[in-house]
Amino acid sequence: MTSEEKVKIEIIKNFGYAYRAFGLNKLMGHVVALLMYANHALSLDEICTSLGRSKGPVSQIMKRLRDKNLIRRVWQLDSRRDFYEIQPEVFENAFRNNLELIKNNKRLAAQLNSTVDNNYTESLSSLKNRMIEMEAFYSLMEKHHENFLTEWAQIRKELVLEKSA
Repeated sequence: MTSEEKVKIEIIKNFGYAYRAFGLNKLMGHVVALLMYANHALSLDEICTSLGRSKGPVSQIMKRLRDKNLIRRVWQLDSRRDFYEIQPEVFENAFRNNLELIKNNKRLAAQLNSTVDNNYTESLSSLKNRMIEMEAFYSLMEKHHENFLTEWAQIRKELVLEKSA
């Protein structure tokens, strides 16, 4: 096995573990890693062969990854097949997906807080306090995530400029 093959296997394996740690499908991590590793777009058949998986599960994962804006389908002049590559902003898009979860939790907290307010009795005081805390927690997370994205945009711009120089 060449050193390049070892690197490929290590990246694919570890991305699978990382995705699973985030509560996502391990195969999603494998596909993302494979497409990050590849220096050209891959067909569904190539992805399945490289990962030793059948088309059904891989095809479903491809749709989910496209929906999350982590990969994209590309067209190639000499083929009727679909080809896939990693989104150039894959890390930012993954972060934005997480930010959407935070915003959903903040909305849920506000909704539940309102429900408690509309049905308030003394026995709900602990729940009321928890809902206030939940909303404040996710509001702060949202603020810091948005600040991070602003800072990241500048850093990424500098990285892209360095790469093109």
